[in-house]
Amino acid sequence: MPRITPVLWFDGEAEAAATAYVSLFARSRITSVSRYPDDFPDPASAGRALVVEFELDGLGFQALNGGPGPVPTEAVSLSVAVDDQEELDRLWDALAADGGQEGRCGWVRDRWGFWWQVVPAAVQRTVGGPDPAGASRAMAAMTTMGRLVVADLESAYRGD
Repeated sequence: MPRITPVLWFDGEAEAAATAYVSLFARSRITSVSRYPDDFPDPASAGRALVVEFELDGLGFQALNGGPGPVPTEAVSLSVAVDDQEELDRLWDALAADGGQEGRCGWVRDRWGFWWQVVPAAVQRTVGGPDPAGASRAMAAMTTMGRLVVADLESAYRGD
């Protein structure tokens, strides 16, 4: 049975990123760290993490210190379903901290350049709701937001 594992490319901060990510989600942990050998030709890499394997809410990832190179884009993002505004705010603040960037419509880029979509359950009830007019109003409201605001989505859906 094939096992597919997303690999995130870093320029030296794979271990720091994995540590930060696992601190944000329940059922998350670093499972292994392989390091560059001490006698590696590049002294700056000697002893540094090469590959960090970790789980976020039970899903396996690898963080690779591949050096300068590919830059993350929105073409691949990490979508996180959250239950409520409190959980959304906690994750949003943590991901945007230390040089992250707030995007639009619930997207936030972390300090390593990876894009996350922090999506509250209210999106399904409003933007994906059964009332077409309400869904249209909720979608219009969402397109004006950076961080999604559950109360504003619900109010737009109701037509308040």
